[in-house]
Amino acid sequence: MKFKLLGLIFAFFLFAFSTSEAGAHHGSKKEMVDRGKYLVSIAGCNDCHTPFKMGPKGPHPDMSRMLSGHPEKLKMPPAPQLPPGPWVWIGAGTNTAFAGPWGISYTPNLTPHKTGLADWTEEMFIKAIRTGKHLGVGRPIMPPMPWPAYSQMTDSDLKAVFAFLRSIPPIANQPPPYAPPKKK
Repeated sequence: MKFKLLGLIFAFFLFAFSTSEAGAHHGSKKEMVDRGKYLVSIAGCNDCHTPFKMGPKGPHPDMSRMLSGHPEKLKMPPAPQLPPGPWVWIGAGTNTAFAGPWGISYTPNLTPHKTGLADWTEEMFIKAIRTGKHLGVGRPIMPPMPWPAYSQMTDSDLKAVFAFLRSIPPIANQPPPYAPPKKK
């Protein structure tokens, strides 16, 4: 009886640990990639990291350039001066370049190409999302990237997102670097 009780207690703790974040089982690689694809979809990553193109129903993501960031061949003119008031930032028609008081930010390439995330590790990716710093240690990640919201994802979710990003076709595209505001 004593051993049965100990066995039940052990089984309970084993079950509790295996379903917690600390003991989460990621399943197969395919399941992890599928989960990452789902998370990228609901988190709206394509809304900024996939260039928009005009279609019969208006602008929509050009999935042939999925998650490749701001098109390197699209040279943006200087951002227009916004009047004082509630309008404080502006976005390009591709939805991949944004200007505001922080300067001009261009969405980076998230594909596994060398111009994207090919050299990133899972640890670097998670650290970047958690800290809001490029490569997890560099300059701040600029607006409108909602990294504070994404930093609340679990480690399992961020690992799944990274697994998905590593599974998509690599696209050669080097977006421009962040441009700080001009000194007045």
